[in-house]
Amino acid sequence: MALTYEFLMARANEASQEAEGAVLDNVRRRALRSEAAWRDMALRQRKIEHDRETARRLRASQVAAQAMHDDMDEADDPHG
Repeated sequence: MALTYEFLMARANEASQEAEGAVLDNVRRRALRSEAAWRDMALRQRKIEHDRETARRLRASQVAAQAMHDDMDEADDPHG
């Protein structure tokens, strides 16, 4: 199972609810630590997803630019 931002945030929200409902201080602290860890993982995952999309778009634009360049070279080739 791939960890998605949505999945990780859902776990953080569950931990937050657990902390709100906790009667014991140690249970509340544990849930708050868990919430913080899940939120940290979610933010890192969102950055990874953003960076991947940025890289994908860059590659696509480079491929398009190269294709345009190749088409121009073919049009300029008198033997083509």
